[in-house]
Amino acid sequence: MLIFKRIKDLEDYIKKAKKQGLSIGFVPTMGALHPGHIALIDTCKIHCKLTVCSIFVNPTQFNDKSDFEKYPVTISNDIKLLSHAGCDVLFLPSVMEIYPNGLEQKKPAYQTGRRFNFGLIANILEGSFRPGHFDGMAQVVARLLKIVKPHQLFMGQKDYQQQLIVGLLIKKIKLNTRLVMCPTVREKDGLAMSSRNTRLDATSRKLAVQISKTLKYAKAQLKNTKAEIGVIQQKSLKRLAGFEGIETEYFEIRNAKTLEVPKRRSEKLIALTAVKIGGVRLIDNMALN
Repeated sequence: MLIFKRIKDLEDYIKKAKKQGLSIGFVPTMGALHPGHIALIDTCKIHCKLTVCSIFVNPTQFNDKSDFEKYPVTISNDIKLLSHAGCDVLFLPSVMEIYPNGLEQKKPAYQTGRRFNFGLIANILEGSFRPGHFDGMAQVVARLLKIVKPHQLFMGQKDYQQQLIVGLLIKKIKLNTRLVMCPTVREKDGLAMSSRNTRLDATSRKLAVQISKTLKYAKAQLKNTKAEIGVIQQKSLKRLAGFEGIETEYFEIRNAKTLEVPKRRSEKLIALTAVKIGGVRLIDNMALN
């Protein structure tokens, strides 16, 4: 596996690979890799000739400074996992490399001269509880996409709202990149794999399984009852919030394509939730039909 730390070196390498007719697949990460990330690498390798992974903990998408400071960094282990998985290229840039003009600047790092307006979809759910998060995410993803210029981009469903916004971003920056949303990888008990899970103590880890159980509860309610969507949502929220030690930020059932409040049960629906357990913020989602 080749490791690049400078943008120019990576760009030169990818240009040569494209001239050789190789299809480029890209898996952007913030490190602290787990089997969910490796599943993305595996999928990328199936569909593309050259698999590129990036590790960059992006400071501009953390609205909570302490959350950024506590984010797990395991570079040595990450490199071993990627190498063993057969990843071809790792991009490991510094903050200065991605933001050469500093984090606070009038123009975003991808130098379009403007920030993107994603509308409602960026201001609800995660956007409401983490103001500035999607703006920072869009900055770094746009920057990385313009560097790598992949044919396909592979991301996990766990960050569902993020994937919808990235899809809009790709259209806005007019890149010929196909976004592939891969299924959430879960632990045996159903907990969605996340780098943040390593911060859970034993009690919190045991409690965290109620997140996926509540999502399954909502799915069963939609399938087996004639209850209105709003009723199912409230019952699910009450169930999840009823566990001592779980601080529920939201539990919402939305239209899976737009994240708007659904009007009919026949719409494609998804349940999304965010909670804090033991001081660790966790998100998850599940298609309901």
